[in-house]
Amino acid sequence: MTVSHKNKNSILQQSLLSARLHDPFGYLGLHQDKKLAYIRVFRPGAKQVSIKIKDDFVPMRCVHHDGIFEWNGEANPEVPYRLRIEVMAEKPIIFESYDAYAFPLNISNHDLYLFNEGRLWQAYRMLGAHAVQNSGIDGMRFSVWAPNAERVSVVGDFNQWDGRVNPMKVHHASGVWELFIPDLQPGVLYKYEIRNRNTGEILLKTDPYANRYELRPNTAAVTPEPSVQHHWHDAVWMQERAQRDWLHAPMNILEVHAGSWKRHLDGRFYTYRELAEHLIAYVQEMGYTHIELMPISEHPLDESWGYQTTGYFAVTSRYGSPDDFRFFVDACHQANIGVILDWVPAHFPQDAFALARFDGTPLYEHEDPRLGYHHDWGTYIFNFGRNEVKSFLLSSAHYWLSEFHLDGLRVDAVASMLYLDYSRKEGEWLPNQHGGRENLEAIHFLRDLNIMVHAEFPGALTLAEESTAWPGVSRPTYLGGLGFSMKWNMGWMHDTLFYMQQDPIYRRYHQNQLTFSQLYAYSENFILPFSHDEVVHGKGSLYNKMAGDTWQKFANLRLLFAYQMTCPGKKLNFMGNEFGQTHEWRVSHELDWYLLENPFHAGVQMAMRDLNRHYHTIPALHQLDFSSEGFYWVDCQDADHSIISYVRQDRSGGFVVVVLNFTPVPRAGYRLGVPAPGNYREIFNSDSMYYGGSNQGNIGSISSAAQSCMGFPDSVIITLPPLAAIILELQP
Repeated sequence: MTVSHKNKNSILQQSLLSARLHDPFGYLGLHQDKKLAYIRVFRPGAKQVSIKIKDDFVPMRCVHHDGIFEWNGEANPEVPYRLRIEVMAEKPIIFESYDAYAFPLNISNHDLYLFNEGRLWQAYRMLGAHAVQNSGIDGMRFSVWAPNAERVSVVGDFNQWDGRVNPMKVHHASGVWELFIPDLQPGVLYKYEIRNRNTGEILLKTDPYANRYELRPNTAAVTPEPSVQHHWHDAVWMQERAQRDWLHAPMNILEVHAGSWKRHLDGRFYTYRELAEHLIAYVQEMGYTHIELMPISEHPLDESWGYQTTGYFAVTSRYGSPDDFRFFVDACHQANIGVILDWVPAHFPQDAFALARFDGTPLYEHEDPRLGYHHDWGTYIFNFGRNEVKSFLLSSAHYWLSEFHLDGLRVDAVASMLYLDYSRKEGEWLPNQHGGRENLEAIHFLRDLNIMVHAEFPGALTLAEESTAWPGVSRPTYLGGLGFSMKWNMGWMHDTLFYMQQDPIYRRYHQNQLTFSQLYAYSENFILPFSHDEVVHGKGSLYNKMAGDTWQKFANLRLLFAYQMTCPGKKLNFMGNEFGQTHEWRVSHELDWYLLENPFHAGVQMAMRDLNRHYHTIPALHQLDFSSEGFYWVDCQDADHSIISYVRQDRSGGFVVVVLNFTPVPRAGYRLGVPAPGNYREIFNSDSMYYGGSNQGNIGSISSAAQSCMGFPDSVIITLPPLAAIILELQP
């Protein structure tokens, strides 16, 4: 039995009023019935709605007291048509507006195809809210992916958060919903109201693709400006970055948490623009080449440090606007400082307002908790095998690098992505199709990510936080690698800190902790990190990890940094390390800058500044970081005295000799083999009085003698200060 036209409209009307209307354009807007044109409008709370026909506004007939109005006539009105609405109130409010259902959809089938194929790298230009023109009229286009929804509506202050008013149109098989709302301005709060088609559950979700949100704890998205307002001044930097030989260039990173580096006296955060003024000057003074920001993508909880992200396309509003952040990056580039973002594609939080069970089903995550849930962090794992999720994550990476000119992404928790049994007991994980523990879908995603970044953004880097022996993390994908630019050397970091925590009297038994890393040092492009992870959760600060009394702790800390800065590999230190922060890091406090009033802390800072400058200016200390040609031992076997010595050299054969004494015993008359005869000069000594040391060392020129030592035909006699490092340079 066929349903009559009248009955069909009645059914659609009831679906609209009960907020279940799947296809709003099938009932609202302009329709033809034989020779008549019909226009239906839904305006709850309206006393009267009139439609502009030619030059006059003609009253529409109220067909339902909840606010459904209808007009019909033989001649179609001009589309898009104009409405005049009178709202019931103490004093009549009359305003004019276009009807949202008079505008066509304008997302292309090609973009939808690429999105569903997992290859839409700029999905942020299609999905989310965008200030656009449709049929010559300004407004906001909204679109969202919710394939298992019966109905999706845009809700906000502009429609009293009523999910019946602005239901969206679905692009059928794509699962993407779209609606253009005319006259809607930037800076308006909005969310999506989603009704699941199977259970009828109604969810209120923020926009996954929004580029701005309310200040936490509120979670609504904010409609954007029609275009970026910031005018970039970093063209020279971007051109040079594309040509930079980063493999052979110095790279010395200061890892920063924007909310706790410094704060105002009243506890307020520094804004992005204030960081541009103060942080950049500090980084320049200290001699770092890059700033790595812990996640500044939007997140609801300060205590997550940004690692439980809810806004993958949004700069957190804690510190300012997207254009404020552009100003910060631009200022960094003009000061010759690169900016790297800590990016988190491994997992996302369970917050009900965000990605979790987005359309009432496990959309971005796996349904089975053995694949889709992280017990350690209480978070969901992305379903890397789902094409639309790949488009989401790849376009997030593209967004940050494109919109903010960032110089790289540090990809968090890569190990948790690679292994299906990561931090899981037997029976808590599912093997892959071959019965193995490797997450094949995550591997394909990471390779696609690195291919995209290196193809689209010349000179941009990807850095993997990966703590296992997975082969080829920083090797090209065409050679079977994952394609990252560099990988954190967690093994070197753990071994080094273990060694430094030992009482010097016992270090002789742990010499291999210092020498073992040379067996694998060139298997990857390594970064040597002392990151935030080493100074939280009761681990204590680097200062408190050092063995000995107060003087020895400071000496050990200076020695540790000298070892790091002269070992092969790029460098990273967390803020506060550079002046011997004594408390472990607390996200709710600024760093303990008052410590610099203490000469020992000021000495550590000065030592780090001088080490940074040596690393940057001496090619031997950075040019061959990833090649065994850049390093060889002078002596790694003097375990009885806990002394190691080695040579760092550059591509032209220039070199420095590094000697480290890991005991508090000064060694006068120590004979050391050297690579070439001549006069040597001590260019760095971590025991200098300027750094808080005992000021023992080698003044003036040190002449070599033709006496073989440590396998070298020539040698020098030097004084090794206690718990100290020295760097020797051959004089012309």
